[in-house]
Amino acid sequence: MAGDFDVEFIEHENRDARFLVRGITPALANGIRRAMLADVPTLSIDTVRFVENSSVMFDEQLALRLGLVPLTTPEGEFEEGEEVTLALDVQGPGTAYSGDLVTADPMVEPADTNIPIIELKEDQRLELEADAVLGRGRDHAKHQGGVAIGYRNLQHVEVVGDAAEYGDSEAQMVRGVIEEDGELIPAESFDNDLRNRYPEKEVEVNDVEDAFVFHVETDGSMSVEELVLRAVDTLYDRAAELEQAVQL
Repeated sequence: MAGDFDVEFIEHENRDARFLVRGITPALANGIRRAMLADVPTLSIDTVRFVENSSVMFDEQLALRLGLVPLTTPEGEFEEGEEVTLALDVQGPGTAYSGDLVTADPMVEPADTNIPIIELKEDQRLELEADAVLGRGRDHAKHQGGVAIGYRNLQHVEVVGDAAEYGDSEAQMVRGVIEEDGELIPAESFDNDLRNRYPEKEVEVNDVEDAFVFHVETDGSMSVEELVLRAVDTLYDRAAELEQAVQL
C-alpha cells in the first residue's frame, strides 16, 4: 500500500464530507470503502436488562431500537469485546429519548440526543440497564460507523467547440464532480446537466484515471476524518499481517 496520495476536500462537515483522492487504483478505492463499512469498530448496545417496562412495546423491540442508537467511539480507548454500561429510567407521560441514556463512561454517549425510543403514557415506566460492546460492521450492521459511503471517478470536462446550430438538444447528464481547468465543480451546482454550464458548446467528458471522489456520511460515532483514517489504518494492518504470513 505504499504510495503518495493527494487528498482535497470539496465539501467538509463533521459527519458529511466529499473529498477527492488522487493516486489510488480502483481496487484500493473500493478497499477503503469496504473498510469504512466493515472494519472500523464502533460501540453499540448489545445486551439489555429490563427492570421495568410497562410501555406498549415488547422488550425485544425496545432492545432493537436501543441497539441502533449511535454511540461515540473514542479511538484506542477500548478493545474489541469490551463493554460500557448505560442506564435509562423514564416515567410517563412523555417520550424517552436517546439523550435520556446515562452512561458509566463520559467518553461514550449517544451521538444524537433526540432519537425517540418510546412514547410513554400516564403511569407507564421504562427502566433498564444496557451493555454497549465494541464490534465491527462485518459482524453486525449496527456497528457500521458509515451510514452512506460511495465513490466515483473524477470527470474531466473539455470544451471542444461550439454546438451545431441544429444539434441534439437532449440533456447531457453527469453525476459527481467534474474538473475544469483545475477547478472542482459539483455536478449538482448546474443541475447535473452540462448544457446549463456550457450553453451552446460541445464538450467531451472523460474519467480521470486513479482519481476518485468519495462521499462519506457517518452516524456520529466519529467524524468523517476519523472514519477514513481508521479505515486506512485497518488496511495497513491487514497488509502487514499478509506480508508477515508470506515470509513465514
